[in-house]
Amino acid sequence: MAAPKLKTDSKYDDYDYPTTSPTVQSGHPGHTNAEQDAQIFQLRTQLEQAGYSERLDTLTMLRFLRARKFNVNLAKQMFIDCEKWRKEFGVDDLVRNFDYKEKPKVLEYYAQYYHKTDKDGRPVYIEQLGGIDLTAMYKITTAERMLQNLVVEYEKLADPRLPACSRKSGQLLETSCSIMDLKGVGLSKVSSVYGYVKQVSAISQNYYPERLGKLYMINAPWGFSSVFSVVKGFLDPVTVGKIHILGSGYQSELLAQVPKENLPKAFGGTCDCEGSCALSDVGPWQDSQWAKTPKWAASKKEASTTIENEASSTISAHEPRGASNPAAAEQVEKGAGHQVPITQ
Repeated sequence: MAAPKLKTDSKYDDYDYPTTSPTVQSGHPGHTNAEQDAQIFQLRTQLEQAGYSERLDTLTMLRFLRARKFNVNLAKQMFIDCEKWRKEFGVDDLVRNFDYKEKPKVLEYYAQYYHKTDKDGRPVYIEQLGGIDLTAMYKITTAERMLQNLVVEYEKLADPRLPACSRKSGQLLETSCSIMDLKGVGLSKVSSVYGYVKQVSAISQNYYPERLGKLYMINAPWGFSSVFSVVKGFLDPVTVGKIHILGSGYQSELLAQVPKENLPKAFGGTCDCEGSCALSDVGPWQDSQWAKTPKWAASKKEASTTIENEASSTISAHEPRGASNPAAAEQVEKGAGHQVPITQ
């Protein structure tokens, strides 16, 4: 019997990492049936007819289709909404140019970071919510910049983190393993952070579907499990199966998923990165053996070269640089981690 394999499209698919999912589950890459393959084609064709030409690769089409239970019309609307948001939020420019200089200070109140991998090879993402103090944080940064950082980290999860992890593991990895530390989180903090969390959750579930692999909510306060038992009634059973609610005795279950040497000491592991694990960003995406230049960074170089070539050949000495091409002019003038969703 032939090994499962993703059916690719030569026009849009240019992957340099494995494309078959280790999850032998209907609708996942390499495990689609004829009807699902037809729905991929249908979705892509409709989006092309609507004028879209970017992010139409097969893996992206599948993620949007899975998020909408392979309802082509709903997946199409989700994609269109996502593209509209990307343009309005300026995602492509952000991922190339955003500089979160205040990150070390923000992390003192709200730690959000990627750190090594779990036993399945996925990036481990960690959040510590107990120290959140928005009043203090907004003296350092702004809500807008926090959201911008969230989006940039999601983009970097997609590329270079997941491709590097896929190359190292030898199988397609599309999700992260998330750890949400609830130690110190009480009802008194809920109201102050609700607005921010609401925005973050909307971004993650609407624009970055199918990125949650496993979620460990550790140091869950008393009564949290009871609340979640009510909430999970509104969630998809597949999503519920990814979520683990653990109290203070979480270490054995967490270490069954994350190697001890990859887990920071604060959570029962042995890792103690120089300068702090939260700032290290250690993982396959930093290893030259597995990491490659992200496509968004390569696109920037290509765009810059194109602009320079066009400028030298078409712009007169008396014409402002880029004036004949407003988009290019704007580009020349400019120059050159995320809340865990539980709805995927």
